[in-house]
Amino acid sequence: MNPVRYELVFSEDTGSPQDIVIVERTSSKGPGGHPVYADPTGIIRAEISAQDEVRILASGGHQAPTQHVLARRLTDADPNGSGGPSTPAT
Repeated sequence: MNPVRYELVFSEDTGSPQDIVIVERTSSKGPGGHPVYADPTGIIRAEISAQDEVRILASGGHQAPTQHVLARRLTDADPNGSGGPSTPAT
């Protein structure tokens, strides 16, 4: 079973601060057949596998998906914290 929510952590190699976005599962599946998760605006969309592998999906033109994204599962017990393993974007 796939989690309902993830925390996506976007970072760069330059040591700049991390951006964190909460995404929730949608009814869509991505090109790899895994569930698609989106933020409330629908701008951030990511396909996340059962092994927490992340593929950022373009939601509009002229987007350049980042390669440095970690997905952390959010649990019902700790809705503001992270609850699972982190993996880099694929």
